[in-house]
Amino acid sequence: MELSESLISGVGVHIDEALATGGEVTLIGLAIVFSVLVILMIVLMLFKVFFYKEPAKVSSAPAPDPIQAAAPDVSAVSAKKEEPEDDEELIAVLTAAVAASMNTSTYNLKIRSYRRVPNTRPAWNRAGISDTIENRF
Repeated sequence: MELSESLISGVGVHIDEALATGGEVTLIGLAIVFSVLVILMIVLMLFKVFFYKEPAKVSSAPAPDPIQAAAPDVSAVSAKKEEPEDDEELIAVLTAAVAASMNTSTYNLKIRSYRRVPNTRPAWNRAGISDTIENRF
């Protein structure tokens, strides 16, 4: 009976032979896996060498603020409004909203600054939120 047949059946094989064969199979498997990983790493490094383009050098102009770059043009939106927003009224509304969410009095809070965060959510996300709010109330 051959060694492979005896390993399958378990008859006529000594424990030393079974462990040695298992160790060989394990080492060969690990060698194959790590060699493929090394080859994959080399291929990815070559991709970087061949396909990576250096970003264009920008002149000494200051870099724009990423939040402002992603935000829509606020001046165009402000120009469309006929009446300017009352800052005191807006601060009062913000203070009341924060106080209501924190279950505290407005006398304990002071809004020092505020800024509008642009809505960068996708349309399906905004629709889902408005649908949830409409169904809840």
